[in-house]
Amino acid sequence: MKYAYEDLSEDQFEQLVVLLCRRLLGMAVQGFAKGVDGGRDAKFVGVAELLPSTAAPWNGTVIVQAKHTNGYNRSCSETDFFNANSDNTVIGKEIPRIKKLHDGKQLDHYMLFANRRLTGNAESEIRAHIAATCGVPEGSIMLCGLEQLESWLKEFPEVPEKANLDPLDSPLIVSPDELSDVVQSFARQINAATSLDAPPTPRVPYEQKNKINNMSAEYAKGLRKLYLKDTAQVKTFLAAPENEALLRLYESVVEEFQLKIIAKRKDYHAFDDVMNYLVDLLFARDPLLRANKRLTRVMLFYMYWNCDIGEGDDVATV
Repeated sequence: MKYAYEDLSEDQFEQLVVLLCRRLLGMAVQGFAKGVDGGRDAKFVGVAELLPSTAAPWNGTVIVQAKHTNGYNRSCSETDFFNANSDNTVIGKEIPRIKKLHDGKQLDHYMLFANRRLTGNAESEIRAHIAATCGVPEGSIMLCGLEQLESWLKEFPEVPEKANLDPLDSPLIVSPDELSDVVQSFARQINAATSLDAPPTPRVPYEQKNKINNMSAEYAKGLRKLYLKDTAQVKTFLAAPENEALLRLYESVVEEFQLKIIAKRKDYHAFDDVMNYLVDLLFARDPLLRANKRLTRVMLFYMYWNCDIGEGDDVATV
């Protein structure tokens, strides 16, 4: 069974990795509370039960790291994960931590789990780089991508059951697919669309909506200054008869976004954070939205301005 690892929270993924490592290494695997982990999500001290083999198991201190992404179909070959010439990558940021632990005799073996695809070439290159920069023998380094993770979870089906991967505990996750279609079509038509000066009239005054949703005045002012002028074009675009199918997609998007926001609203102090989180998530999950960053932000602002997401006048009148 394949799991939607990208829809898990970081905590859920770490818990899954810790439980799996207890099966692979031994019950003495220790997970750590959320916080500054110093380069470790879990630790095992002793003789490993299964890794790298029962005939020649690791002996000593094993440090485990779990690196989670909400992005779809991501790979360990991507430059945000590893680039031998950059420290500003997932691996690059871990290198000094691994080296510090190894130099301090707090690490004999190292495991890294990522919910990304891992090719043989990438595995060899990353493992060799960690060995060369941190002084850890290559035989004491193990990288686990989606393929290996799936294989082990198939071997130990009780692990995901014990992890209790409850979708109700998942973070605010929305699908970018339908919004991507709308934004791409809008990008193609925007130059031909008639520019209108008057923005659509919101169902509740903007300032009142901001108070209801706990959006800061400064953030709201910045959004309005940047994107209000574009809302008329969005309205015209969605109202065009030839775009009826895209309007249905837009309505599907706002329905999903609004219901997910309502369910997870308690996790965010200000609606500023909700908007920023959605933007970051959409860019991480869809390359076409990343290629149209401004128009994606315009569309999200239009959803908020038009009272399609966030609380509106129904709350104000209660």
